Amino acid sequence: MATAFPRFAFAALRQSCPIRCRRKPWSSHPRHRLLHSTPIYRIRIPDDESPAQNLSKQPYKFDYDELDKEDRRHYDLLSSGQKTQYQDAEKAVWEHMNSPAVEARLQGEIGQAVYEINQETPEEREIPERIQPGLFAMGEADEQDTGEDGDFEGNDITSIAHGELEQHREIREYARIAAWEMPMLSKLAKPFVLPGADKPLRFRYTSYLGETHPAEKKVVLEFCTRDLPDLTEAQRIKLVKLVGVRYNPETDIVKMSCEMFETQAQNKRYLGDLVDTLVTEARDATDMFEDVPVDFRHHRYKPKVEFPEKWKLTKERKAQLETNWRQRALADTEREKQGKLVDGVQLIEKVLETVMTQKPTPAAIMAPVGKKRQKKLAK
Repeated sequence: MATAFPRFAFAALRQSCPIRCRRKPWSSHPRHRLLHSTPIYRIRIPDDESPAQNLSKQPYKFDYDELDKEDRRHYDLLSSGQKTQYQDAEKAVWEHMNSPAVEARLQGEIGQAVYEINQETPEEREIPERIQPGLFAMGEADEQDTGEDGDFEGNDITSIAHGELEQHREIREYARIAAWEMPMLSKLAKPFVLPGADKPLRFRYTSYLGETHPAEKKVVLEFCTRDLPDLTEAQRIKLVKLVGVRYNPETDIVKMSCEMFETQAQNKRYLGDLVDTLVTEARDATDMFEDVPVDFRHHRYKPKVEFPEKWKLTKERKAQLETNWRQRALADTEREKQGKLVDGVQLIEKVLETVMTQKPTPAAIMAPVGKKRQKKLAK
């Protein structure tokens, strides 16, 4: 009986002793990196499942039925005082084993053991074989479900026909976009507002509807010299001399373009900086280029053909034509009453009747004669 209690206590305390952890060196093999995961002993336990709360939720209670056959025999041989000491000792062992420190240590050792076992026998992941999709899987949401195409048995269309089908599908896709999605763009429409006097520069871009083109980056700038703010007449003339052949004297518009850079924004920024530089130089009064004459030889004046004033339909001209048309209509009605108006349809019908009634007269036609026959007739 004296040895029963120490044996139980030693068996419980032995489980709380620290165990040396055996760690395997980390390997850079892809398999270890693939199967590496967070060990169980490193997982944080939520507050509602901590050992301290479990201890408070489940108080200790001695249960005679939980003892095995040999422990029951030893427990039955104890006196009442020894039974009380046995229960107190078992309660102390239970409280020690369910304390937060011991519980955390046990969880860590169990997790480390499970982690080492998983490292020694890693689970092999089955990588599914990728099926190369065939022609009939093109454009499908999941090409793997379709799989490869079957053997050609002479029942398929040609590659040109497949190209026509693909083009037809693309046309139908754009038709659906135009029918269902483009009408919703009207919600984002904004009314056009003419640019004010504070925006004298006009930029023009070129787009090729989604296609890449080397000329797409080109930006063209146009502005009128009289629209630029805070420029005197002398400064404006100096600006015209600076721009040179880019100035149109008929429209008073300067036209410049740039395509040196890769994007439209960069070319636009370059043109804007160039205009700022030109305006700054035109306002510089140190040299106004008064000795340099204005040269417009680069511009070719095109003759403008004007419509004659006499040919224009004015109100008086329209009234005069209407009166002439009415007089002609009255004259035709009077001729029709007098029978002097010639009806072209009736005249054609009469001519046709006379031609059909006349019988054609046969005409004598001389048959062709040879050379010998012509000599005999001549004698």
